[in-house]
Amino acid sequence: MYYAIISEDVENSLPLRMQARPAHLVRVEALKAAGRLVIAGPHPAIDDENPGDAGFSGSLIIASFASLAEAEAWAADDPYVAAGVYQKVTVKPFKQVLP
Repeated sequence: MYYAIISEDVENSLPLRMQARPAHLVRVEALKAAGRLVIAGPHPAIDDENPGDAGFSGSLIIASFASLAEAEAWAADDPYVAAGVYQKVTVKPFKQVLP
């Protein structure tokens, strides 16, 4: 089943994000390589694809996991969590209807 991992950043998270980004991307790339990733990316803090110093307000990952517990465990082990980037992480089932 698919699960949405919806994360909200702390204020001024950009320096923390940049430090933890390589390790975070390795994990997301592993989901992609396993054919489990639907979509992943950050939410720019402003209405611009390249927010510069404004940074990001959070992230979204939608991927396949065997259970909610597995998705929650995967999310809890994210390097962004360990680095203090996220103030809140919500994991919930996702049903893809389109496309």
